[in-house]
Amino acid sequence: MEDHAISMEKIVSLCKRRGFVFQSSEIYGGQAGAWDYGPLGIELKKNIQNAWWKEMTQLHDNIVGLDAAILMHPRVWEASGHVANFSDPLVDCKKCKMRYRADTMDQKALAEKKCPACSGELTEPREFNLMFKTHIGPAEDTASIVYLRPETAQGIYVNYKNIIQSNRMKIPFGIAQVGKAFRNEIVTKNFIFRTCEFEQMEMQFFVKPGEDDKFFEFWRNERWAFYKKYGVRTDKLRWYHHEKLAHYAKDAYDIEYEFPMGFQELEGVHNRTDFDLKRHTEYSGKDMQYIDQDNGNERYIPYIIETSAGLTRNVLMFLCDAYEEEKVADKGNDDDWRTVLRFHPKIAPVTVAVLPLMKKDGLAEIAQEIRNELKDDFVTDYDQAGAIGKRYRRQDEIGTPFCVTVDYETKDDNSVTLRFRDSMEQVRLPRAALAERLREEIKGYSRTN
Repeated sequence: MEDHAISMEKIVSLCKRRGFVFQSSEIYGGQAGAWDYGPLGIELKKNIQNAWWKEMTQLHDNIVGLDAAILMHPRVWEASGHVANFSDPLVDCKKCKMRYRADTMDQKALAEKKCPACSGELTEPREFNLMFKTHIGPAEDTASIVYLRPETAQGIYVNYKNIIQSNRMKIPFGIAQVGKAFRNEIVTKNFIFRTCEFEQMEMQFFVKPGEDDKFFEFWRNERWAFYKKYGVRTDKLRWYHHEKLAHYAKDAYDIEYEFPMGFQELEGVHNRTDFDLKRHTEYSGKDMQYIDQDNGNERYIPYIIETSAGLTRNVLMFLCDAYEEEKVADKGNDDDWRTVLRFHPKIAPVTVAVLPLMKKDGLAEIAQEIRNELKDDFVTDYDQAGAIGKRYRRQDEIGTPFCVTVDYETKDDNSVTLRFRDSMEQVRLPRAALAERLREEIKGYSRTN
């Protein structure tokens, strides 16, 4: 009997087959820990990024954006603690050369120094720094060393005073950023969940000491509400409270999602205290205090509430959450299933597909006209190959929420059929009313499955 439950293998297969994600450098055997986003994947990723950016900047008057450089002064990473502390314990098998993180592998095998794969002898654990190191300039010496940033937050901290001065920001305020980060991970697995090159969506919120607990709870509620707003099933989400805190943190929670491999971190909300700004004061010699002109020029170093989500990890989450194999059997076919991605219309890579019932008799030309009318406001697709039912299924599989069918009745009265992905219901409406109906459906969308 065929298994219709979600699995990572099904997600990977769909992503390659339909152009969401490809293995990087696949024709050369692939590059571990690196993936390329295809036509549908880049649209999905950009839509998630845009939704996050709108939520964090446009809808908050006291949050502004930043795009900091990937290459930063190496002292930044000394101040942040990454040079000294950003490492994992590593062991190697002397026989098969497999590499393991000592803190996550089978502890019995580690104690016995026995490789889980081949039973060969393991090396002693050693610290392995996760930052990628490169050089600036023609001479590769210690003076030319720079790092590919392992996180985007430090670019915000070193620009915090610039943004206060240039944009007249007053506490409490936030700085949002989306950008690439790089980590030389020992183990990359579970498709795009853990990779060496990834994108982060981070917002650092600067608050007065003593008000940090209030804003910490505020941002926990805001970030949970974001996923609910975009149709993520809340029974697949949970909070994880860190009992063992990082050296900079006062409190820390993760939003975890139940992926096919179990609950895993999706986004962190952390109270980072004043640790980062104090360290940059110490290492740069610059005063990072905030001057509160509304309170007698009171001086203090702000506390920071951080919300940090992986954009590429969000792509995987939205794919997994949207994926469903639904039984749609009707009379004469008791085992008919469709694969459907139930994306929120604002997330879906294609918003509306226009499909002529037949290629002939002028229907294709009318369908192309309708697509041109819609494409300025919506991401559109056009498909005229094969039976209309098969075309609906193709659009269901990539998560297109709406299909418009042009048929012979369209030629008579200028009406079209609008099909809804989730319910598969169809309604007839005038061509002139189509764009406004789509806007209404998108604005009022609520996931029911």
